[in-house]
Amino acid sequence: MSLIIYLVGFAFVIGGVAWALVVAGLDTIYVMIATVILVGVAILTGVTRTRTKD
Repeated sequence: MSLIIYLVGFAFVIGGVAWALVVAGLDTIYVMIATVILVGVAILTGVTRTRTKD
């Protein structure tokens, strides 16, 4: 459950960054690239921070 909460919070951050890039006038392809990179970072950090120790 905490992974879902973590990813929802990160989704807000990604949305804000994407919106800022669009308002700044960057091409759509660069916004998409930045979004994919941030989604990857969100998944990696979310899994490592919410994983239980074996």
